[in-house]
Amino acid sequence: MVFSDLNVFLFSNLTMITLATEKGDGKEFVSHAPGFWSGDGGIAPELWNDWKWQLKNRVTSLAQLEKHLDLSEEERSGVLLSGDKLALAVTPHFFNLIPRDNPDDPIRRQVIPRIEETWTSPYDMADPCGEDSHMPVPGLVHRYPDRVLFLVTDRCASYCRYCTRSRVVSGVGEQELHTNFEEAFQYLEQHTEVRDVLLSGGDALIFSDDKLDKLLSRLRAIKHIEFLRIGTRVPIFLPQRITPELCAILAKHHPLWMSVHVNHPRELTIEVKEALERLANAGIPLGNQSVLLAGVNDDLETMKTLVHKLLMCRVRPYYLYQCDLINGSAHLRTSVAKGIEIIEGLRGHTTGYAVPEFVIDAPGGGGKVPINPGYILYHDNEKIVIRNYEGKIFEYPETGNENGQFAPQREYHDEYLYS
Repeated sequence: MVFSDLNVFLFSNLTMITLATEKGDGKEFVSHAPGFWSGDGGIAPELWNDWKWQLKNRVTSLAQLEKHLDLSEEERSGVLLSGDKLALAVTPHFFNLIPRDNPDDPIRRQVIPRIEETWTSPYDMADPCGEDSHMPVPGLVHRYPDRVLFLVTDRCASYCRYCTRSRVVSGVGEQELHTNFEEAFQYLEQHTEVRDVLLSGGDALIFSDDKLDKLLSRLRAIKHIEFLRIGTRVPIFLPQRITPELCAILAKHHPLWMSVHVNHPRELTIEVKEALERLANAGIPLGNQSVLLAGVNDDLETMKTLVHKLLMCRVRPYYLYQCDLINGSAHLRTSVAKGIEIIEGLRGHTTGYAVPEFVIDAPGGGGKVPINPGYILYHDNEKIVIRNYEGKIFEYPETGNENGQFAPQREYHDEYLYS
């Protein structure tokens, strides 16, 4: 059954649609369309499946929220105060994942403002990844030796409340993004060490097909750029955007990779799965970047369900980020220990393809630092002592390289090696 046929079936058979109040644990792929938009005669499938209609009809105001949700006082106050920090915008598709009466719902916590966003923490920062200090030309971040981050827009399909670029994204933050495209192209032409360009922002996939094609073609014309990447949440917020025409355009510019952003298994709906499969069928390798968020995905079973569903969608779990120290995100941040615990519970207990790398984007611009459970117990120029996922201890001979950098010594007992 193709995407359009499926939606006609769903729209004409409402009993097949999982209602917003019956979300479950997210283990199954379900559709929620038309959900909150089923009243007053419903919405025609051809409109619902039009990505431009989805953008035009985003939920952006307190009145729209109150029409569909029973807001808590924390949410209502957060919406009233969010106008000078990060705009409110949720696509109808994603809004249908939100239950009416549960402010603590993991999907709801990601996109509905809360008063806690106005609270300050001594650790909060406006630019936690230090991007502004690594920006040689407006809109181009060059932190790592051979790759750059190209901020091509400040707009997204929907806005995550923990956005690490909330200072510039959505048009209401404390800064404005002024990307100078020609200056960026000239910089890339001059810096032949750059072999990898990541398009982000904002979200490049909200560009029209023609604009995106021209941008990718311009980058492809720079001979030393070996491959392109797109960081996007559009396939999850706006799966209708992933049309066959878009996939054909992307396929023209191979090698092109894509990192999507899914935090909770319920985000992987039938429509999202089909969108991701279209991208994969176009030859685009897909990886997922999740952010570890309190009350969203900070438990092992939720994360295990998520990574298993991602593999079913042909998406490789790539990174699990410790939440950046962005202003107003303290209520969504977990301990680093929680992230290590989750990785410990995945490693060895499920396929290695399902285990993302847990990283901290070092505050102030230090880049991504992998954070792993302590598997190395001892290391010198004669041997390395390691433990596996079961806690069993093993010894492996070292090559005797006296110039090697060894892990800090930890206490262990020889008899454990043979137990």
